[in-house]
Order: sequence, then C-alpha cells, then structure tokens
Amino acid sequence: MDTDSIRLFVLAAERLNISAAGRELGLAPAVASARLAKLEHTLGADLLRRSTRKVSLSLEGAEFLPFAREMLAQEAAALAALGRGQVQASGTLRFAASSTFAQLYIAPLLPDFLKQHPGVQLDLRLSDTPFDLIEGSFDLALRNAALEDSSLRCRKLADDQRVLCASPGYLAQHGTPRHPDELANHQLMGFRDALPRALIGPEGQAAVFDPRQTGSRLVLDDGLSQKIATLAGAGISINSLWSVHREIEQGSLVRVLPAYAVDDRSALWLIYPKSNVLSAKVRVFMDFLLDRIGAHPVWRAA
Repeated sequence: MDTDSIRLFVLAAERLNISAAGRELGLAPAVASARLAKLEHTLGADLLRRSTRKVSLSLEGAEFLPFAREMLAQEAAALAALGRGQVQASGTLRFAASSTFAQLYIAPLLPDFLKQHPGVQLDLRLSDTPFDLIEGSFDLALRNAALEDSSLRCRKLADDQRVLCASPGYLAQHGTPRHPDELANHQLMGFRDALPRALIGPEGQAAVFDPRQTGSRLVLDDGLSQKIATLAGAGISINSLWSVHREIEQGSLVRVLPAYAVDDRSALWLIYPKSNVLSAKVRVFMDFLLDRIGAHPVWRAA
C-alpha cells in the first residue's frame, strides 16, 4: 500500500474533510478524492462515507484507522533509524526507573533534556520495587538486572557491578569477614524477595550471599534506604557500584570480600516492549541518556 495514501486517509479521518486533508498534503480536492478511492479499491472496503454535506468514518474505516497510524509510525521510525526524515519528538513519555538511580543520575539532567526537546512531556514513575513494563503501559524503562524477558527490546546503558560493603564502625565492632563462610556470623541486609547472589572467588571458588540463611533482621525494598542503613552500621549489604562508589572513595563505606565478584549478569538496560514502535520521543530520550550517562559513567569499575 502507498503510505502517501495512508497518510491522506488518516488526515481525512481526523478532520472529516477530504479537501482539507488534500490541501495539507498539497493535493487538489479531485486528486485527493481519487487517491482515497484507489486506496479503498485496493483494500476492498469503503473507509469513508461521503455525502453532499459531510464525511464520516465507516465501520471498516474506524477499524482500519489505528493500523494506518501504526504504518505511518513504523515508516517514521525506520527513516529516523537511518538518520532521515523530519520527525519531531513530541508527546508524553512514560518512563520507569529505579528511584535510587534516578535521584543520583537522571533527575539532575532533566532540565537539559526538556530544554532540548520542548515538545516532550515526561511522566516518570520511580521505584526500586519490581514493575511490569507492559502492564504498566510504559514507553521506556531502566532496569538494573539481567534481562531475560523475550517480549522486550533493549539497549545497554552501562555495566552494573555489584559489591558487598559495610561501614567502618560495623566492621570494627563485628569484625571483617575474610571468607564467604564467615558471612553467616554477620548481619546481612537484602531486598524483599531478592534471590541469593552467587559469589565467584579469585580462583573460581563458588560462594553465595543470602541474607535469608543468616536470619536477616533487616529487609528493605528501597536502594537508598539500604545504603543509608549500611552507612549507619546496620550490617553488610550488596549494592550497585554506581550507588556507593563515592562513599567507598571517601571511606564512609568499606568493600567486604573485595576479591569475590558478584556473579549475577546485571547491567543497566533501557528497555521497551517489542510491540511498540520506537517513536521519536523514546529515541531522543534513549540517545540523551546514552550520551550523558552511558558514554562515560562516573563510577569506575573496581
């Protein structure tokens, strides 16, 4: 099907005026009518009902309209992917992310993004608890976990190294574990419903960090609260390096078992449903985050 005719149909359906739709595309009324008639012949359905007084959508036209819009969006996305077209980012972007990461790295950048893209409105949903991207009707989300859902597409924003840490005060009082087996004698903090984390030693030794096996007395569902509790001496926790790298550099937190790597395949992923067109508003926000955060992460691998 000719996308120019599809575009003409969408405009005519929105304005309920074939002549006005044609003029917007630089077509004479007779040419616009002829193109729509040809499209209807190709589809084998009357999309618009015409009378001397008005134009209205037929039942078939109403059913076809969302698919027509999708075709145009797909065309625009394809041209944008090739660096072509004049698609302007506009509309409301629903974005979900970890509240801890967003507070540290995304929120400070939002004024710059909004200034660069005045046609975009941001609707941010920030939480460290799990969320369903599709059921939540999000356009885009940041997930800091291993990506296993085959219904999602993604781009990697950055690595997400996890480390064990505690406050100097806690370690002075309870001792510093030298082997993972000694974790059983410590207060371990973890997220609610979090799975045990595998630890890999310098020579490939396998161990595990599992607060549930130590009778953990402190379970949280917010990353910032966990870091604050760790700083206050509540115990040993596992954190993303992006969350605690400044505290480690300053000495207010100390890495525990630094020779053991957390083996959980985590990374920071920008994800969106496969069924969604990568619209201009999503593309520009992704590119902005990749440029401002992913290109040169301020936290360094350790």
